[in-house]
Amino acid sequence: MSSLFFHNAHAASTAQNQPATKQTDQRSQPPAGKATTNASADSVTATKAESIIVMGAGAARETQSLSHLALQEVAPGTSPLKTLSKLPGVMFTSSDPLGSYEWSQQIIIRGFDQSRLGFTMDGIPLGNLAYGNDNGLSIGRALQTENNGPATLAQGAGAVGVAASNDLGGALEFTSIDPTKKFGVDVAGTVGSYGTWRTFARINSGTLPGGGRLYVSYDYQDANKWKGDGIQQQQQANAKFIQPLGDKVKLTLFGDYSQRAENDYQDLSNHMIATKGYNVDNVTGNYGLAKQIASAYQNGTSFPSGIADQDQSYYNSAGLRQDILGYGKLDFRFTDHLKGFVSVYGHTNTGEGVWVTPYTATPASLGGSPLSTRTTEYDIHREGVISSLSYNIGHHTIEGGFWFENNDFEQARRFYPLGSNQYPGSSVHWFGGNAFDTQWQSAFNTKTYQFHIQDTWQITPALKLNYGFKSLVVDNEARQLDGNYMGTPTANPYASGSITSANGFLPQIGANYRINHNNEIFADFSRNMAAFDNSTTGATSPFATTTAGYNAIKNKIHPEMSYSEEIGYRFHNKRIQASITGYYIEFEDRLLSITQGAGIQGNPSVLSNVGGVTSRGIDTAFNYRFADNWSLYASYSYNDSVYDDNLTSNGITYNTRGKSVVAMPRNLANVQISYDDGTIWGNIGMQYQGRRTYTYTNDQWVKPNDIFNLNVGYRFHSHNWALRGLDAQINVTNLFDKRYVATVGSNGFKVNDPGGTFQTLQAGAPRMVFFTLRKHFF
Repeated sequence: MSSLFFHNAHAASTAQNQPATKQTDQRSQPPAGKATTNASADSVTATKAESIIVMGAGAARETQSLSHLALQEVAPGTSPLKTLSKLPGVMFTSSDPLGSYEWSQQIIIRGFDQSRLGFTMDGIPLGNLAYGNDNGLSIGRALQTENNGPATLAQGAGAVGVAASNDLGGALEFTSIDPTKKFGVDVAGTVGSYGTWRTFARINSGTLPGGGRLYVSYDYQDANKWKGDGIQQQQQANAKFIQPLGDKVKLTLFGDYSQRAENDYQDLSNHMIATKGYNVDNVTGNYGLAKQIASAYQNGTSFPSGIADQDQSYYNSAGLRQDILGYGKLDFRFTDHLKGFVSVYGHTNTGEGVWVTPYTATPASLGGSPLSTRTTEYDIHREGVISSLSYNIGHHTIEGGFWFENNDFEQARRFYPLGSNQYPGSSVHWFGGNAFDTQWQSAFNTKTYQFHIQDTWQITPALKLNYGFKSLVVDNEARQLDGNYMGTPTANPYASGSITSANGFLPQIGANYRINHNNEIFADFSRNMAAFDNSTTGATSPFATTTAGYNAIKNKIHPEMSYSEEIGYRFHNKRIQASITGYYIEFEDRLLSITQGAGIQGNPSVLSNVGGVTSRGIDTAFNYRFADNWSLYASYSYNDSVYDDNLTSNGITYNTRGKSVVAMPRNLANVQISYDDGTIWGNIGMQYQGRRTYTYTNDQWVKPNDIFNLNVGYRFHSHNWALRGLDAQINVTNLFDKRYVATVGSNGFKVNDPGGTFQTLQAGAPRMVFFTLRKHFF
């Protein structure tokens, strides 16, 4: 039965009748590196019996997981964030069909966006997943989609041991599959709409002399944009090695290399959509028109016909990212009661955000174009260590751990010359060496220290209690370097200094009571803090302002805090899983940074604590295996997140108290019907998102949308060499070709937008079709 949440009778019985374990009670997640599949599940011929997903059974908080198989049923290359959006309370959207285009990626859970959620892969921190990430990388660049193991979501608050310094509103914990015990080769090819193609290959060594196991994999993906000119391209390699070191120690090594280049889609406004439609995009390919637009803006003359202003359509823009990520982990078991692990990791990133800007002309001596290429350049060098030790004594499992990370981050804003006759090639190449203007450059260091300890107490066979706390200290230091214009040093307008986010007691307590074999209730409370960003462009960075601005706030600004409470009920038997959770969240000391002017101008922002947010809501999920090969899944979430205070900016007070939080819909729903008889499988699903606003005063909204997706496949069962281990798959996104707004807030949010002209919306992709063939050699 290949369904979103399939839970077999044996697993249900085990979850109900076994005493508390670290997996279900302390972490509410598969331990890093442990959530793996066997040889057949890892192959392309994985069968229905291997997709065992527990809807948080036994956990003291709301939590659900998606299996490796569930993550493979979508089109290859699809971000697992998009697949996880089926889970209750999760709002994910992107303007590309696979959810991998990072400028438009947006995930919000219970009113908290990705900057306030925790993300890990095999326990390794991925940072805040912001577009200009200063402390990590997206899951799509950390792990190939084919190598995704089970993924677990805790909607309310991640466990105290999650390595994240910003998880105010939950945690998403991804895992990588393990190498198989048998030798095997997996190859796959995908073709699809708008020139999409993807190739993938993975070699599993099987068990080697000495007991080790290894896989190495590589993929290359290329696609055209679905509107306008440009590409979405990525190549990536993963390697994982597991070696037992005696009976009590296991070594795991993992490595990832990723290189991504993507041309951007133009940000739209409500007014543009109403007057020009969803297909407005960059004017790439028409350099003459781009120069006319820039000249009109700079000279104050009329814009070309059909062009409203300099921001309607840029000439070109792109994002480039190159990452290397690796970790080594030792799992050890001293005795039957004492076990633990130590992980050491490192990550380097080089990135560029590229815009051809009409705001800055190229000097006459360098070509004289009214345009220039503006880049925001990034370099991350971080390393860290994570450790945990747990001891089981009587009815208690006591676990504690430590996380330390040192992160050096460099950032710069530069302008490169353009000639007057034509644009010199594609924008998806690395710039460097001939900038005529370094507007600013900055160096940051962030040191993160986190300690946690917790106890899971099985008070009675039916009642268990989980309680603990973490201490978090994050030291940020910023150093601004002089700029340079045409060889002449220029002053850097941004702030240098240091600031610390610290809280020694962030508690969490939860309880689970098993009423009987099929019914349980749970409740939990948690208090969390989010550290400040540490960059020149970060949304909550104290240094993303002038020196005077920083001096005014450095002794007054406070890190954001959240207080989360939830209570829920679960039911499960051989055919039905159901849950309902109610929650209440107080979000205090909210930080707001308002950018003046268009995003491309890069003007300094002003950061301040602007009050709180109160969130109330319910999450519901239901999975019914109504026949041997059929299942029905449905989820519904209601979220009422509102601002507690009015907003005062530049001496003007705006009526924001009681207004809805930007980008988060009140209503989210999913329905999916699935079939799997072991040979033929398929599912059709609908995702509904209610209306969303992008202004703090709620004077502008985008309409609700309901998008259908179809996935079908066929597994060949044959002794014929050519067909053995072969399967075929078709994926159709946006089945009924709806036109809708996907991302809200791609260019940030505003207090109000009376004319609906603020360009911060991304159009959703039209219907697209992908066909995949996979072959497993063994």
